[in-house]
Amino acid sequence: MNTAHRNIRPEIRQLDEACANRIAAGEVVERPASAVKELVENALDAGATRIDVAYADGGKTLIRVRDDGHGMAPDDLPLALSRHATSKIDGTDLLNIRSFGFRGEALPSLGAVGRLSITSRTQGGDGAGITVNGGRMGPVRPEAAQQGTLVELRDLFHATPARLKFMRSDRAEAQAIADVLKRLAMAEPYVSFTLSDMTNDAPRQIFRADAAQGALFDALEDRIASILGREFTDNAIRIDAQRDGLHLTGLAGLPTYSRGAAVAQYLFVNGRPVRDKLLIGALRAAYMDFLSRDRHPVAALFITCAPELVDVNVHPAKSEVRFRDPGLARGLVVSGLRHALANAGHRASSTVAGAMLGAMRPQAPPHAAYQMDRPSPQARAASYQLQAPMHMEDAPAFWTGAQAISARHDSPDDLARVPDDAPLGAARAQLHQNYIVAQTARGVVIVDQHAAHERLVYERLKRQRAENGVAGQALLIPEIVELPDADAAQLLALSGDLAALGLVIEAFGGGAIMVRETPALLGVVDARALIRDILDDLADLGQSQNLQARIDAVLSRMACHGSVRSGRAMRLEEMNALLREMEATPHSGQCNHGRPTYVELGLDDIEKLFGRK
Repeated sequence: MNTAHRNIRPEIRQLDEACANRIAAGEVVERPASAVKELVENALDAGATRIDVAYADGGKTLIRVRDDGHGMAPDDLPLALSRHATSKIDGTDLLNIRSFGFRGEALPSLGAVGRLSITSRTQGGDGAGITVNGGRMGPVRPEAAQQGTLVELRDLFHATPARLKFMRSDRAEAQAIADVLKRLAMAEPYVSFTLSDMTNDAPRQIFRADAAQGALFDALEDRIASILGREFTDNAIRIDAQRDGLHLTGLAGLPTYSRGAAVAQYLFVNGRPVRDKLLIGALRAAYMDFLSRDRHPVAALFITCAPELVDVNVHPAKSEVRFRDPGLARGLVVSGLRHALANAGHRASSTVAGAMLGAMRPQAPPHAAYQMDRPSPQARAASYQLQAPMHMEDAPAFWTGAQAISARHDSPDDLARVPDDAPLGAARAQLHQNYIVAQTARGVVIVDQHAAHERLVYERLKRQRAENGVAGQALLIPEIVELPDADAAQLLALSGDLAALGLVIEAFGGGAIMVRETPALLGVVDARALIRDILDDLADLGQSQNLQARIDAVLSRMACHGSVRSGRAMRLEEMNALLREMEATPHSGQCNHGRPTYVELGLDDIEKLFGRK
């Protein structure tokens, strides 16, 4: 910028109304899906029981929303198109908002950037219509209409063509419209919704959800099933928790029913779909103990509370909220989900069995293995010696309470002593020295012994830590581990917390550390490998995670080192003891990394494989 131009004093001007409306519209209407959201929310606020949505060319050329709500009188139509005119609030209390809309910006914004027409009729009144083109309002005219309102928006952004350059493909915009409508439909199970694609004047129904019946939770579950699929509801647990005026309900998928991206997480506050960072973070934290960092939970969660406890007037799109007590809301989500997951016990998702049945065909051997499935020779030798077959009276503590059969020999009589009506059945064999095959009353269970025992040891470590800390065992000869200075400093900064977990380390000069004690529950372990694996987990968590998450990662890695190895033969009583321990341990349906620990195949499915049914 040259000096002469810089010295010119800019003049302050009052923008004309049309320009101001187009600028304001940019905050409310970002894309066609935003327009659909605003119009459908208006229909819901009008008490509609049926809402039909249609679009063409991804919503760029046509968006049509028809509802059977209470409608508008002819004299109300011009006022409804005026900015900051609304029937939702009276302006005296912005904290007591009980409707979707309240700003009075949606219709004027749509009229400012497109060609908008509204036809409406109240019960017992006369029908009327009005049009707006690029912010210019036409007269009110009589129209034949049913009770309710019909809104048509054509040529979106024709008044602001620059915005059209930022639109995505028709398919992407159509997908966004479907996602918006499904979220709103999920929050309103007693309202019927349809979505149709009118491109090329050939109507094609994309989505339909009929009004649900019955109690609220049953109606909600039916609606969620129609949107996310019955597979989700079959592999989800009900959530119902309350705390200090906040009520959390919904469905959350089992950890073994997860996704590779966070695309199936639906969050609602007082029926309003939100994409709130606080709630998303709380959902992630609740599953942190059960999923690896590249897997994401599936959930539909609803928080209801008094309007005064949450501020929805944070963003024009109303997709973000602010709780009066953010810690209370986060804690409710985390504790409510974890309590429900704990009550699910050893349950694993049925999709695992379905995938197994579909994969029953010859396959090439896998080319990769998890790191901890390949321990060092020293750790493997020590682990095998520690876990050698033994009489049950000499079994380590983690077998305590199991229904053991005779340890002297495995005869047919021994097999009969364990009833197969137990949830995970009675062990019958071990395959490839890694997979336990058990017979249940309904079919067959196949257990990954390493993954299952890893979860059992992890839960035991957590219990010990909560009660009085994890007991350590001193090494006869302390292990010296050479590390980069940064890694050594990171571990030494956590030395106090590690000591509470039974892992005692000290600085040994330079980047070296000395391992003096290891957790007693793990038996003989390779301390060097344990230290390096702990560092890997801490690095994966990143700097943003709290200390509790880091300590849990350390416990998880310790459990992996102390679990029954793949390749170790187990006696029948040990296998049955493992099954009984799994039944009594929460979260045992998945290992610490979110992989399933067992697969259950129904007898009907097995017989179908052999053509018996």
